[in-house]
Amino acid sequence: MPVSRVALPVRARHHFGHEMLPALMESGTYAVDPEPRGGPWIPWDEVGEKGAAALGVFAPVYSLFSGPPGAVVVAPGDVRGTVPIPGHDGYCMGLDGRDGPNLACEECDRPVATRMDDCSIWQAVWLNPSAVRRVPGPAPRITDWGTVVEEGHGAPPVEQPGYWSPQWEAAAGVALAHLLVASAGARVALPGGLVTDMFGRALDALLPPGRPTRTLALTGPGLPVSGASDVDIALVPVHPQTGEAWQPPGNPAVVPLPADVWLGLAFPEDLPRLPVTGGLPRGVERDDPLPLRPGWTFRPDRHLFLYTLARLPAVREPWLRRLYLQLQNPTKFRVS
Repeated sequence: MPVSRVALPVRARHHFGHEMLPALMESGTYAVDPEPRGGPWIPWDEVGEKGAAALGVFAPVYSLFSGPPGAVVVAPGDVRGTVPIPGHDGYCMGLDGRDGPNLACEECDRPVATRMDDCSIWQAVWLNPSAVRRVPGPAPRITDWGTVVEEGHGAPPVEQPGYWSPQWEAAAGVALAHLLVASAGARVALPGGLVTDMFGRALDALLPPGRPTRTLALTGPGLPVSGASDVDIALVPVHPQTGEAWQPPGNPAVVPLPADVWLGLAFPEDLPRLPVTGGLPRGVERDDPLPLRPGWTFRPDRHLFLYTLARLPAVREPWLRRLYLQLQNPTKFRVS
């Protein structure tokens, strides 16, 4: 079936809890991973600083993939003409790709893809870049920013009672790495509300105490531009098709967020909490349906935070390099 290219979701490398997650990609779309994917793993000591930098990794990691870049990811239901390869397994309730490609071409039996659908993994099929080719078709229409805001759907921060959205935790982990770089090691004033819920506790743990000297604002299409040029750091949406961040006025440092999470911040869609007739007393909420509330403080995804930080060239700056090496110890990264 025809598929259109979109930006690679930031949660492509995200693991969450001990539950079955939905599909990574929407049906009818595909994305390309520009980084190497697939084993075997190569230890950091064998790769070295220069070799890792050539692969876009600028701080020590445990190991690196040695597979080719350019893997194509699609929704599991969009795959045609493949059959399972017997003998492949996962850790718990599905497949996790630990044994390599687990789907073969129905006609030639050549391994062509890896289906991943185990617990904690976003369900997807990763096509080997050497086993697929692009069939030319009509050029996709790139949606303008106004339409992204008007027709896009914001991801709610809480999807079920007691649980923060895994999409938000993944997005915050990536954005936190960019925000730490943009801070230049100085305190950052946050605008309050959900933005502070997402980043406030983490920045308190990562940055030195003192008065904020830099200011962050939620900016983007559809929001007022007054005062936007005076901020030091802008929290902006990433275009869902092109993967390019919205460019704010005034040339502040940019911290990218997936468009659906950014829309959930900028234009929250709260359920109405008024009865059919009359009104409720101040401070009283209707109880049908119950308002969604998380059961714990928000935590950006630690793995994606460190993964992203290691791939930002600024991590080579002495202050950030020292902090990164400290954070590799799990007991050092506490934001709750």
